[in-house]
Amino acid sequence: MSIVSVSVNSSQSKRDRPAAAYVSWQQALKDAVRDARDLCQMVGIPAPRGMNAGERDFPVFVPRGYIARMRHGDPNDPLLRQVLPLAAEGDSVPGYSCDPVGDVAAAVAPGLLHKYSGRVLIVATPTCAVHCRYCFRRHFPYAEDGKFFHDWQPALRHIEADRSIREVILSGGDPLTIVDERLAELARRLAAIEHVTRLRVHTRVPIMIPERVTDELIGWLRGTRLTPILVLHVNHAQEVDEHVGRALARLIDAGIPLLNQAVLLAGVNDNLAALVALSERLVALRIMPYYLHQLDPVAGAAHFEVDHERGAELVEQMRAQLPGYAVPRYVCEVAGAANKLPIV
Repeated sequence: MSIVSVSVNSSQSKRDRPAAAYVSWQQALKDAVRDARDLCQMVGIPAPRGMNAGERDFPVFVPRGYIARMRHGDPNDPLLRQVLPLAAEGDSVPGYSCDPVGDVAAAVAPGLLHKYSGRVLIVATPTCAVHCRYCFRRHFPYAEDGKFFHDWQPALRHIEADRSIREVILSGGDPLTIVDERLAELARRLAAIEHVTRLRVHTRVPIMIPERVTDELIGWLRGTRLTPILVLHVNHAQEVDEHVGRALARLIDAGIPLLNQAVLLAGVNDNLAALVALSERLVALRIMPYYLHQLDPVAGAAHFEVDHERGAELVEQMRAQLPGYAVPRYVCEVAGAANKLPIV
């Protein structure tokens, strides 16, 4: 995938490099932390026992700007918990699998998933701006569709042939790790398909690396007849500092609707105060709290599980404190189901 390569000043330790030193999102992506022990040292905690086992299965990748928002010396920091590998990732837990949401069965062309009526999802890249330890695609067979990431034509032919498709979702990996010129080309080609009317982008990059919100990004999102919708992934209010808030405001001011999908995670946001604070922060930034997802049962993530009863109780408690528009829908995804299933 085309990511601009930049060099790091050899006179300055990469471990100590300040997050604010970046002049581009590509530089921030290149300079992300890739070692769990470096991560622990940067946040001032001892390395957890058994950490290496989880790291071998799913490598660490965390932008330094995100690390800067973590509480120093706190091993239970909700941001740290999302990215730090633990020995529990090696546990074999019944019901947890490598393809928990049926992505493989939903593939109708290389890199193209068709699960729900009227919309398809393009797995546009295997690259992410962060490796979340609960990621439902942490075992996805990206290598099998390797050529697709450089040639979207098979997916485009399928979309063009199926006139029931009204919306195309870009996902991954994270589509915003692709350079804007390439994304603009894809948007133009989708806009040339008459029956496609909406382009939805699922991304965590503006949260990890707010420098990614550029004039070029806004230009291609608004540059075709397609209605653009950006779906973010924020799990905790602490993730959205002033820098991130300003970047998201640029998108909203440009007329791009922003929705948020959070995942209910043990030790991260499985309490009323955290969920209310997240919704309050999102609404203050003009972002709609869209979904609160039950954890997808992906192998290696069982230690994040919160049971359905507790999740439903938390959502009901949110309703008592927040206006209806600030309460996300609590849902789960079941392989083969025709839509996301509400949890009541």
